[in-house]
Amino acid sequence: MRIKVCGITRINDLQALVANSVDYAGFIFYEKSPRFAGNKIDARSVRETTGIQKVGVFVNASQEQIQRTIADYALDMVQLHGDETPEFCATIRETIPVIKAFRIGDNVNWQTELAPFIPVTDYFLFDTASVKGYGGTGERFNWELLTTYPFDHPFFLSGGISPDQAADISEMQLPALFAVDVNSKFEDSPGVKNIELVEHFVKQIHSSIIK
Repeated sequence: MRIKVCGITRINDLQALVANSVDYAGFIFYEKSPRFAGNKIDARSVRETTGIQKVGVFVNASQEQIQRTIADYALDMVQLHGDETPEFCATIRETIPVIKAFRIGDNVNWQTELAPFIPVTDYFLFDTASVKGYGGTGERFNWELLTTYPFDHPFFLSGGISPDQAADISEMQLPALFAVDVNSKFEDSPGVKNIELVEHFVKQIHSSIIK
């Protein structure tokens, strides 16, 4: 089980993720987000940080903006969290691995909504559909829906995950569950991570795997 901590805005938090063996750090490049990284964290510092996969999160951004940010921050992967088409994903994936995020509500039609994206992405990410915005809302969707997921395509689980849910996640019998993505429940304020909560969560996830 891999772990992604999203909404990083401070270099100290990024370095702490590396120290705690977190697999992915997410940087949000969506200006309407309270965790917008573009004006908070130095691109060179991110670029020079090693030991963790750096994921840029975009919402309906242009291809030019995404490619420029990939270069500036030395991103390893992009997460497309808006209304991007399969064709757009395919274009971006020519240069970098792609996570396509989907906002899950009360129900989901896997075949209609997701199947067209399988050939043009590396991973899916499932977040909570919310009127508050594109992720980072702290709200959780009905995880029971995932028991009907029909594909082998690996996915990240997101959406209001809290520090006390490590055991629940570890016990989920979902073969395609590749990683867990945490954000707002691990903060002192938007974009300011509580590293003690992250450290405890990482230890819980890793110890459950060992068992």
